[in-house]
Amino acid sequence: MTEAASFPTVEELQAHDLFRTDAFVAGNWVEAKDGERFDVNDPATGNVIAAVASCTVDDVNHAISAANDAWGEWRDRTGKERAQVLRKWFDLMVANQRILAGLMSLEQGKSFAESSTEVAYGASFIEWFGEEAKRLDGSIIPGHRHDARILVLRQPVGVVAAITPWNFPIAMITRKAGPALAAGCPIVIKPASATPLCALALARLAEQAGVPPGILSVVPSRQTGTVGTALTTSPLVRKVSFTGSTEIGKVLLKQAAETVKKVSMELGGNAPVIVFDDADLDKAVAGTIAAKYRNSGQTCVCANRVLVQDGTYDRFVDALTEATRKLTVGPALTGAFDQGPLIDAKAVDKVEELIADATAMGASVSVGGERDALGATFFRPTVLCDVPKSARIAKEEIFGPVAPVFRFSDEQEAIDMANDTEFGLASYLFTQDLSRAIRVAEAIESGMVGVNSGIISTELAPFGGVKESGLGREGSSYGLEDYTELKYLCLSI
Repeated sequence: MTEAASFPTVEELQAHDLFRTDAFVAGNWVEAKDGERFDVNDPATGNVIAAVASCTVDDVNHAISAANDAWGEWRDRTGKERAQVLRKWFDLMVANQRILAGLMSLEQGKSFAESSTEVAYGASFIEWFGEEAKRLDGSIIPGHRHDARILVLRQPVGVVAAITPWNFPIAMITRKAGPALAAGCPIVIKPASATPLCALALARLAEQAGVPPGILSVVPSRQTGTVGTALTTSPLVRKVSFTGSTEIGKVLLKQAAETVKKVSMELGGNAPVIVFDDADLDKAVAGTIAAKYRNSGQTCVCANRVLVQDGTYDRFVDALTEATRKLTVGPALTGAFDQGPLIDAKAVDKVEELIADATAMGASVSVGGERDALGATFFRPTVLCDVPKSARIAKEEIFGPVAPVFRFSDEQEAIDMANDTEFGLASYLFTQDLSRAIRVAEAIESGMVGVNSGIISTELAPFGGVKESGLGREGSSYGLEDYTELKYLCLSI
């Protein structure tokens, strides 16, 4: 979709049935118990686009209680019956891709093309886990006595609480709701306050697909701390799945520990891209562009450090600079732009601080490095070269469209630089030497490695990190296991 006529207007979106501003609790569209609402703003203009119900702890507890009450009926359905409901939800997401993408671009700011891609990506989790619901099997273990048989069952863990971020407001929900519902669990979703409209639209489609009342609730709220605490401390909640910062994740882990809940934590990243002298330069540049500038650099798997070997450094910087210069910037619903705004002015301030620190220590701006004239939340795609290892940008997650390029001399130095971080989510490397690719991929401390590719996310593979980047995996059959408990049956015959 590149023609202006393909982009939905704000007025069209606000008039659509999927534009919901009430919470969805226990199968009903409701206001918060205290009647409070909060504004949702278009990051491109700052304009208020909706006033959404701000749920209280009482609202959240009601959703949790309703989920627990409804759990038995959903749990007792066959995997095929749950799969049929999830298939309907998937079909509705695909049929409404244009409107869902428009809502995402409106409240989150990413380009309409990226939003459309995310809707398809998000829907893929519903499709995948719906299919896996029919294959959630256990095992039979040879008995330890002649008169004993050992059976191992997989059963749903129980009520799930999901706390999701603003940067992928659809995919981060479906990546949690898909396996939860497939396994037979109910789920209560607290979306980011910056992007609740996508979550509420998904709830409307789930309602239309036949997800029973109470099995899926969406509780938007500005009371992030108290609502999060209610979700992590409720004795009825048996699993917490969180995507967000490591700082907040540690708080939630401590809270969940009080009732010994299962947890999945997809936290911060500091992804390296390693470009060796023997890399295909065009492929390395294209992969770095894809890994760095997707969603204006606001993803946890974005390239945060570009490590380039001495022999190809200058050529790579020149090529990356030229490719970055070609990226277009603009409001998502007004044209086919490559980059939209950052989520808010604070995000831009942080990008400027990191650039200022790096340049003060000797780095130079190859392209970009400044705000765009479009407005306070727009920042030009940037390449920094000759960045010292001691710069803040080498240690901190950027979450903006800045590619800092560092030098290294040999393979071991590249590995050491890549691992010099408390994070370990994603990493990328470019080389035409198969042996080196395997050695380096195995030596890097991260949960995911892209080899000669800057795009690694798919519903088919386990997504997650090591070290302070989190616990557990999402996507794939491994992601479904996190929503189940093993039960061992010893049968005497």
